[in-house]
Amino acid sequence: MRNRSLQAKKWIKKLPKVNFDNQENPNSYFDILKIEDLLERDLDHDVCKNHLVKFYVILFVYEGEGYHTIDFTDYNYKEGTVILVRKDQIQKFFRSTNVKGYLLIFTEEFIIGHLNKMEALKAFQLFNESLSFPKIEFNNKDEFSDFMVLVKQLELEYHAKDVFSIGITRSVLHVLIIKLFRIKDKAGYFVERKKYMSQFLAFHKLVEEECFKSKKVQYFSEKLGVSTKTLNNIVNEVVNVSAKSFIDERCIMQIKRLLISTDHSIKEIAYIAGFSDATNFFKYFKKFTNSSPKVFRQAH
Repeated sequence: MRNRSLQAKKWIKKLPKVNFDNQENPNSYFDILKIEDLLERDLDHDVCKNHLVKFYVILFVYEGEGYHTIDFTDYNYKEGTVILVRKDQIQKFFRSTNVKGYLLIFTEEFIIGHLNKMEALKAFQLFNESLSFPKIEFNNKDEFSDFMVLVKQLELEYHAKDVFSIGITRSVLHVLIIKLFRIKDKAGYFVERKKYMSQFLAFHKLVEEECFKSKKVQYFSEKLGVSTKTLNNIVNEVVNVSAKSFIDERCIMQIKRLLISTDHSIKEIAYIAGFSDATNFFKYFKKFTNSSPKVFRQAH
């Protein structure tokens, strides 16, 4: 199993991995870019092809319309749309001649280092696609205007580069994150989930890292030091599915990443994903996607 895990990591590296790299303000753990400028940059990777990000992204559109892909799902956007991308997700841009907006980029170090424990938990909830839809739309003009003012203030402070700018930038970004959290909370997300949230997030992280080693609930419950019943209760309370269903869902996503990011055979990927028999791998994948691994790969 260990060899399979190592090979999976090796193969995933073939997918472009984009690290946080702010050469102007390396200690800020934050960057702000205009979407239209990013699409014109000469980078070492093509942003219009699948790439894995090692940071968090708030994509905010204030003019135009288009699409953005996260983990092989397309999300349309228009004026007043916010799209949230979590660290270690795969994203892809689409070129649009009329889109204008911002990318607010920050690291996990920012969240942990500059938010208290409760606020950091809210931030991790906000960006967790298993908890809520990754797209927010401002239907209220006042909320949209307020958000736009904050983004403009972020841009202004980011470029000020005086002794106060980093502190102000962090504070404004903190306010933006909490405002987005409030919008989702008002829409009915996150209600009555505080009790088990930290345990669920730990489970989610572990599943993403080790689902190829085992797909059994007992494996993860033992790793987390809880009973299988307790783990099922935690997962059901937070996302309203069983622990097993959640494990399968995340495993399928990891398999999709391998299918897209490597040119290895289906048989090889089956082995990496923990299947000794390619036939069982085929059945497992089709059960959850209604598609064969080959058809999925060809479609992407």
